[in-house]
Amino acid sequence: MTKTEQPTGPKNTTDDAELAEFGYKPELKRTLGNFHTFAAGISYISILTGTFQLFYFGYGSGGPAYWWSWPMVFVGQFMVALCFAELAARYPVAGSVYNWSKKIGNPHLGWLAGWMMLIASIVSIAAVALAYQLTLPQISDVFQLVGDGTGTYDVATNAVILAAVLILFTTLVNAFGVKLMATINTAGVFIELVATVVLIVLFAVHITRGPQVVLETNGTGAGQPFGYLGAFLVASLASAYVMYGFDTAASLGEESLDPSRNAPRAIIRAIVASFILGGLILLLALMSVSSLKGEQLSTDGLQYIVLDVLGPTAGKAMLWCVLIAVTVCALAVHTAAIRLAFAMARDNNLPASSLLAKVSPRFQTPVLPAVVIGVLALAILVVNIRQPQIFTVVTSIGIIMIYLAYLGVTVPMLIARLRGKWQPAKDGKFSLGRWGLLVNIGAVVWGGAMTLNLIWPRASVYNATAPFHWYLRWGAVLFVAIIAGGGFAYYWFVQRHKTGVLAEHRLATTDADAAPPVPPAPPVASSAAD
Repeated sequence: MTKTEQPTGPKNTTDDAELAEFGYKPELKRTLGNFHTFAAGISYISILTGTFQLFYFGYGSGGPAYWWSWPMVFVGQFMVALCFAELAARYPVAGSVYNWSKKIGNPHLGWLAGWMMLIASIVSIAAVALAYQLTLPQISDVFQLVGDGTGTYDVATNAVILAAVLILFTTLVNAFGVKLMATINTAGVFIELVATVVLIVLFAVHITRGPQVVLETNGTGAGQPFGYLGAFLVASLASAYVMYGFDTAASLGEESLDPSRNAPRAIIRAIVASFILGGLILLLALMSVSSLKGEQLSTDGLQYIVLDVLGPTAGKAMLWCVLIAVTVCALAVHTAAIRLAFAMARDNNLPASSLLAKVSPRFQTPVLPAVVIGVLALAILVVNIRQPQIFTVVTSIGIIMIYLAYLGVTVPMLIARLRGKWQPAKDGKFSLGRWGLLVNIGAVVWGGAMTLNLIWPRASVYNATAPFHWYLRWGAVLFVAIIAGGGFAYYWFVQRHKTGVLAEHRLATTDADAAPPVPPAPPVASSAAD
């Protein structure tokens, strides 16, 4: 009879039980509590970062009525979040999407989901960091380091410099361990939540029109092949680009206390809080801005509304809070990407896996992935200097791959349900119960529909201004195919033959009886490889 060795220490036996199912030994330091995991999820979504970064696009594409895309996206993503919460209760492990897809699907699908999520996360770090440019120069001209902002490449080049500073910061913080990251992230999220509530109140006391404003389209449907529906589908991307990343709470499961209970709650609370607070900001901003005709609404977005409604002093104070939100958002995205890289490397599923999966004995966190991911994000930024349109395409590709990675979890989960093979967590932990099948179907349908909307090769999304090139318009289709197809080809012909939990990360077993030795079970990551 063979039994698994359990690590000693308070709460570790319970918290690490799920790791044994994957064949992993516990290595990361458990220090995160309830609010830490909630903060990780909500800072990734980041109400102030997303709404302030993308309002101009949504408003310019669909007018005030684009607001309806916010509840639409919430309903769809909430179904995905509920599926993830059920998975987090059962499998609260690092690299959540990768390990979930591998466990309920197969190692091949898990690798593809992890690969797309990893590339998308690196792109997202660069995209979030560029939000500094939308805010800092609005606070002071001092932050426009390149030219005066009127030159052809002034804004794009300056954005890269500011973003590089932020990425260097997130790299250093993550390299020094999860405790420092969690402290900064939690403080930043607290400030962001307080600032969000204050902003909602300030907008509310400056209302100049009623909520019927969200029925106005500003004529944006003119010239669209499907009328306003076509315009709305474009505008909805402004919301779709924001409401994701809630799975981060589960990805920190190996560093959290009682993760199978805390992670599901954190996922649901993060997306619900983001929906309520973000929706109120967007609605009250439309109700309080002095005029809906200003061209700056479609160029400067919410930053313009804040200064218009609150005035320069209070407005700039609020923009500093937005800056904090952008900072912790980039930090959370970087953190999630590190855990994903660590999880894949631990299964020997990345080049130089033994180095990428090495945990620092001092900081008890994987340091090399923090540095490598930071360097790659900086490299992606360079594209924005002379070709900001290409960077827009790259950013969109990142979002598409995240939605595809999510489908890599919800689809096999649905198949498992239909086959009667899905077993949710017991002991009163989060479960969808009899609603599971309906919610899971909704999550798959939603994910597929929004992925098609995201990848649709429209000039208004991928090539809105000159120079016009076919490869920009079709950039999302081409690059997703290259990244997914090329990456999977590398896995199939090279990495697949090496996959399996690395010896230094494998959970040890001992023979409790004097019986002949029993061959160890095959590693989880390669159990279905053949």
